[in-house]
Amino acid sequence: MAVTRVPMPAARDDAAGLFGPDSITWRIHADPLLIVGGIRALLMQSLHPLALAGVAEHSGFKEDPWGRLGRTAEFIATLTYGTRSEAFKAAARVRGAHRGLTGVEPESGMPYQVDDPALLLWVHCCEVDSFLSTARRSGVDLNDADADRYLAEQVVAAQLVGVPREDVPADRNDLAGYFADVAPMLRVTAEAQRAVRFLFAPPMPAWVRLLTPARPAWSGLAALAFGLLPTWARKMYRLPGLPTTDAAATAGLRALRSSVQRLPAPWREGPALRAARERLAG
Repeated sequence: MAVTRVPMPAARDDAAGLFGPDSITWRIHADPLLIVGGIRALLMQSLHPLALAGVAEHSGFKEDPWGRLGRTAEFIATLTYGTRSEAFKAAARVRGAHRGLTGVEPESGMPYQVDDPALLLWVHCCEVDSFLSTARRSGVDLNDADADRYLAEQVVAAQLVGVPREDVPADRNDLAGYFADVAPMLRVTAEAQRAVRFLFAPPMPAWVRLLTPARPAWSGLAALAFGLLPTWARKMYRLPGLPTTDAAATAGLRALRSSVQRLPAPWREGPALRAARERLAG
């Protein structure tokens, strides 16, 4: 496959990173409820059999799920808050890790390539849709123009991992059209069912399960993320006993954000954001 080439940045604009502190990307990705959007994205991504097969067979997710989630979070943080040089290097590592990996989706027998731009685009669109939707429904102050600007900013993130720029939705209308086009390819496979079970009850050390509230807290976040899925995605999964209306999910999300916002800033802000602020202040 021909890898998308992005020119290395000039030194003078390296410190501000890909987006900068005035971007919508910083505003959305700094929100403490981004984790809920991340779980929502994983639930959406699992509906594409070929994309999910690639994760299941090649990512190490089964052997080291928390490590895999941590690496994904670190990658997003680097693209968001790192210098431009750091972002370009992180994206190059991801492209290198994907290169040459192939497989066959077990239920359909369809072959796939992990670095197929169509699969990378699916992952990207699920992420940006989930981050944007979760932020807006939680109460982050974002109007329609801000939402379109976020999607336009995030085009470079897709481009860096190998998606042709012209294929990436750059506003809400484009994104809605993309999901309509890809809908016939989606289904709930046995692997998707396993992925959902993991997301609701991931493996944890015994002392964490027994001595901390981590298990119920995580399961609550997963249930909330499920309730935030588009109606068509919730219907595909057919999971009983979970939030099934947009109003209920939005109310729960806003209540959670209101509680989290009362925490001290160092507890709400990630280290990558703080490091970026210190770098730019200096």
